[in-house]
Amino acid sequence: MKLIKTSEAVGQVLCHDMTQIIPGKYKGARFRKGHVVTEADIPVLLSMGKENLYIFEMDENKLHENDAAEILCQLCKGDNISRGEVKEGKIELSSEIDGLFTLDSESLNAVNSIEELMIATRKGFTAVRKGDKLAGTRVIPLVIDKEKLDRAKSIVGSSPIMSVLPYTRKTAAVITTGSEVFRGRIEDKFTPVLIEKLRAFDVTVTEHLTVDDGTDAIVEAINAVKGKADMILCTGGMSVDPDDRTPGAIKASGADIVTYGAPVLPGAMFLLGYFEDGTPIMGLPGCVMYAKATVFDLVLPRIIADVKLSKADFVSFGEGGLCLGCDICTYPHCPFGK
Repeated sequence: MKLIKTSEAVGQVLCHDMTQIIPGKYKGARFRKGHVVTEADIPVLLSMGKENLYIFEMDENKLHENDAAEILCQLCKGDNISRGEVKEGKIELSSEIDGLFTLDSESLNAVNSIEELMIATRKGFTAVRKGDKLAGTRVIPLVIDKEKLDRAKSIVGSSPIMSVLPYTRKTAAVITTGSEVFRGRIEDKFTPVLIEKLRAFDVTVTEHLTVDDGTDAIVEAINAVKGKADMILCTGGMSVDPDDRTPGAIKASGADIVTYGAPVLPGAMFLLGYFEDGTPIMGLPGCVMYAKATVFDLVLPRIIADVKLSKADFVSFGEGGLCLGCDICTYPHCPFGK
């Protein structure tokens, strides 16, 4: 802390609040601790009787909180992200589009491990809407060592910590399996549910086939829609019942299976595979038809943003993968998948 003449304080950082009193009109903090003095502030300060000011001693090795927040913002802000104004050392980031919020968790944790730096975000790899808040950045003190921000820069490098990916897969083929539906014994209530879930992401069902339970029939249907849609969804026949042939048929169709089974409830019997051209194919368990939120809701945003999932991704779903079955479902504003 250093005492200097007010007339020489431009660009300096105030050490404490400065109270202004206008009799009968106003009494309060005119300038807050941490405020950077401007040329226009000088006559105001002098009118308040402040001939001298206590300021933080700044040098080339120190940064004001606002300048440090700007650096953290730059390290975070990737594609399709907008930023707000810096305010009291904090900058908020928001999405410019509907899309998938992606996050480099390793870099985020490394930066947050540096004392006096902080970046708070929403859960990575979740669906966001245009205007949704994504993150906030700031440093803890009013003045911070520049070396700490330099360390953060070296950790992150040239690739920002976060971005929002647009949804690129716009069409889907649905294959409904099951003799009971194929023969008209019961109504297909699964496909309408899928149409609504997909519509929320502007995905259109362009192909729909209903087939019997036989493996050959299912493989034939899969081959018939290959290349006609951006993804393939198979419903029915996903359990371990001997008559449930869908998982075997998906494998027999030539798909490379990522997983058959997921540590998520509801949705344990989910299947995901990819064809050689990158087209994803999914086997959806019956819970997707009647449960408000399932593994399909966790996976779908990644699929339509063309983010390829691995077995490790599904393993990570186990933490947070238990739906609590609330009487009034508030998904995605709940712990499921978080």
